[in-house]
Amino acid sequence: INFRKGQLKFFTINFKKGSFFRNMSIVMTGTAIAQIIGFLLMPVVSRLYTSSDFGVYGSFISLSGITASIATFQYSQAIMLPKKKKDAFNLFFMSCLSAVLVTFLVVIIIVLFPTSLQKLIKIPSAWLLILLPIATLISGLNQSLQAWSVRAKAFKHTASSQIIRTISSSGVWLLAGLKNAGFAGLIAGSVMGGILASINLIKVLYRDFKTFWISVSWANFRNLALEFRNFPFFAAPQNLLNAVSQGLPVLLLGHFYGIEIAGFYAFGMRLLMTPTGFVLKAMRQVLFQKASEIYNRGINLSGYFLKTTGVLVALAIIPGLILFIWSPQIFSFVFGQEWWEAGIYSRWLILWVFMMFCNVPSILFAKILRQQKNLFLFECLVLSTRMAVLVVGGAYWTALNTVIVFSILGLILNLFLILWVGILLFKQKKALLVQQISVNKVNYFD
Repeated sequence: INFRKGQLKFFTINFKKGSFFRNMSIVMTGTAIAQIIGFLLMPVVSRLYTSSDFGVYGSFISLSGITASIATFQYSQAIMLPKKKKDAFNLFFMSCLSAVLVTFLVVIIIVLFPTSLQKLIKIPSAWLLILLPIATLISGLNQSLQAWSVRAKAFKHTASSQIIRTISSSGVWLLAGLKNAGFAGLIAGSVMGGILASINLIKVLYRDFKTFWISVSWANFRNLALEFRNFPFFAAPQNLLNAVSQGLPVLLLGHFYGIEIAGFYAFGMRLLMTPTGFVLKAMRQVLFQKASEIYNRGINLSGYFLKTTGVLVALAIIPGLILFIWSPQIFSFVFGQEWWEAGIYSRWLILWVFMMFCNVPSILFAKILRQQKNLFLFECLVLSTRMAVLVVGGAYWTALNTVIVFSILGLILNLFLILWVGILLFKQKKALLVQQISVNKVNYFD
């Protein structure tokens, strides 16, 4: 009886409305449904498209990911931080205006260098480049709407958006695949998913628009731009470098070894990131909101850092081992014998993905601690070392050896990031304890 009472008390406290665990469970449920739908359809999708189709699709996603990484100048990340909601609303508008500006710049680049971009993505027709600025704008607006929804704790809407994105993109993929649309169908499906997911989030913004739109002004923009200048000056370049380093493997593997090898890599990464996305999408949204709230109250984050990082390690260790041992067999059985080689690459990529999965609290907490400058320097290190491995590998190694070294490098760098943020938080905790002891001594003698 006492045990049951204890269980009831635990769920009453931890899953009450607005609690961390309740919000986390809402987002995870929506993400889980989206990921399960996407995963169940992948055996069909993998038989409708070739590895070359996925290579072109992966190249387009890599390039659009690079442009999208700076679409909001990272003002979307700053939306969570102001104590006043009207300031957050002004940051939201700054974020959207930034997305429009970056999209305009992408259009100019396409007009000036259409042939170079066409060769980079490996597409036979330049008309598909039209989708690049559309994808950039939609991604920027979606980032802004997601951030506003998380601040408003509208986690049901963010969860439903994930489901809408997956169903719509997968639906386009299936229909386009049946019509033999090839890589164009994969690209169009991804863009359509982003559009419909963003439309769903507009409902959250509409509730607050009437109240806060009168606070939007250029004077507020100027003050907030000064206060949060670290985001466009350091966070945005850092995010750009991260996107470039994430997209480089597909682009350079396609350049050195052919679009088919790039397709194996892109397909493998998509499959590995599907289950990790189940947890990470929820973790990024809910943890960032909760951690920002705690930090604004003057509480040290070291306890949350240990707990969340430890939970992620525990969740990933067994699936990681299974995939490392049996990836080729799993890929060929589920997706078809032609994807055996993608499974071989995935066996080694899991080392990098595992540590990337575990480092999410480190990145979020570093941003809350305003470590954007150091994160930028870290991304410079990551990009330079990854590029060196890919270029040297392309010149002297086989594709598999290049992927192995690349993945081990990713594991080491992400482990370094986790240790650095942990040390940073514990130093801060020690400083707070010393300060508290000093205050207590003063109060005692008074």
